[in-house]
Amino acid sequence: MGRKNRGRERLINCDACGRRIPRDKAISFERSTVYSTDLKTADDVRTFIRRENHYCPSCGKSLGIYEKKKAQMQRQRERYSSYGGGAQGGQRSSHGSSWQQ
Repeated sequence: MGRKNRGRERLINCDACGRRIPRDKAISFERSTVYSTDLKTADDVRTFIRRENHYCPSCGKSLGIYEKKKAQMQRQRERYSSYGGGAQGGQRSSHGSSWQQ
């Protein structure tokens, strides 16, 4: 009989520190690498390699890939206010959120 995956998630290794963590708790980050011959002719050869890296929460935070939700929302508010706040001049619509700048 096959193995049933109920209640226990598969363990993976963190690519930075090697810690074994459940797959659903890991932060996945896709990295692209381009290898090229740097020729400006028709003989230019390019190869794209995509690799999905998995990090534990502590390594993801220290590498800047993952931030706490509070810091993400604060950065989003700063970015939203720096663009002039859209058509409403710094206030969000009343569809779900009630904060105002």
